Amino acid sequence: MASLKKIQVTSTLGPKFTIESRIRDHLIYVDQPTPGGDDKGPTPLEYLFVSLAGCIGSIARIVASQRRLPLRGMEISVEGELDGEVLMGKSTANRAGFQGLTVNVVIDADMTQAEKEEFLHEVDRRCPISDNILNTTPISFKVC
Repeated sequence: MASLKKIQVTSTLGPKFTIESRIRDHLIYVDQPTPGGDDKGPTPLEYLFVSLAGCIGSIARIVASQRRLPLRGMEISVEGELDGEVLMGKSTANRAGFQGLTVNVVIDADMTQAEKEEFLHEVDRRCPISDNILNTTPISFKVC
């Protein structure tokens, strides 16, 4: 039987667009840039990218350790485009989500290009954030 790990974040909507999230002993803010928000933190869309980059980096450390690879570092950049008109309710022409995501990774390690590509493929395969973005994951919404 699989060992399932539950991940939970508790967030509170504050003034304007500020959202305060408690994750264990950490306090993180999500906000919108001014003039709508107070720019106290990244937007939810930016957090998605931070989450993906963080997962790729974390899993890379695990894979490198397991394979005994001397991974000196990585630079991970995530980018994507979405239709802001859909987000604002002004259009239904496209989907609300990103049209696609691009993850650019610079790997600082003594590996050939082919080895780096295989390494990154393994990292991506094991990254839960990447998996949840790539594959349909059921979401249920409940009013409590």
